[in-house]
Amino acid sequence: MRLKRLLAEPMLHFLVIGIVLFAAYRWRSPADSSGHRIVITQGVVDDLVAQHLSVRGRKPSAVELRNLVDGYVRDEILYREGAALGLDRDDIVVKRRVRQKLEVMGEEAASTAAPTDAELSAYLRANPERFKAPAVVTFEQVFLGPWTTGQAIARVAATNTGPQGKFDPMTLARPTLLPEGMARTESTIVERSFGPKFVAALEQAPMGEWTGPVESEYGAHFVRVSERTPAVLPQLANVRDQVVREWESERRTRARDDSYEKMRRTYEVVFDDRRSQDQR
Repeated sequence: MRLKRLLAEPMLHFLVIGIVLFAAYRWRSPADSSGHRIVITQGVVDDLVAQHLSVRGRKPSAVELRNLVDGYVRDEILYREGAALGLDRDDIVVKRRVRQKLEVMGEEAASTAAPTDAELSAYLRANPERFKAPAVVTFEQVFLGPWTTGQAIARVAATNTGPQGKFDPMTLARPTLLPEGMARTESTIVERSFGPKFVAALEQAPMGEWTGPVESEYGAHFVRVSERTPAVLPQLANVRDQVVREWESERRTRARDDSYEKMRRTYEVVFDDRRSQDQR
């Protein structure tokens, strides 16, 4: 009877459950990294398989998985032995790796729900230069020579006329490997060939008329623009994926910086001036 009453005691039930849970935890959880017991959990195996899959494009074979586990054990043992000797102290590589992990933790801790269309639209309007479709232009050009002769070229151009009394820039042309013109070309591509000043001049040039001299990376030109489409800010639906990536990248950077600032306020930085004193 006494045994039955003892077995019916709730406190005994709690005690037995606690012992079982503690034993299960000790059996399933890895040991302290400073000890001599290494537990290969299913999570570790899954990570090794995922890493192999991302590099090789397939899951590891049984032999490859055993080698991956052996490599993991080797790394763990060497790390623990090195840490026990204090080799991780004042090591810039180790510090950077810890910093990276901590920054990622700060980013994920501040993770929020996916941005709404209103937030993305506001971000798009606030950062138009990141998402604008570049201007498109069609033009012809005549290379006049180095820009140092620009004033002389301007004087010649003022009096240079063709048979019908019209300005003929071809009589001033110098040999060049530059294209004679570009048709419906994005301004970013034109800039790579001629430079930003040339593109800026094309944006202001009158339509259908020769104008110049215009400066490029190579010298002076006369140009004639026949078609021009200005840069425009696209609709959110057309650049949504790009806006989401930029918005998420900025959110992560902001979260990382905010996390650091909170930690930084708890530290005092003091400069040790003993070296300067010793040099006196």
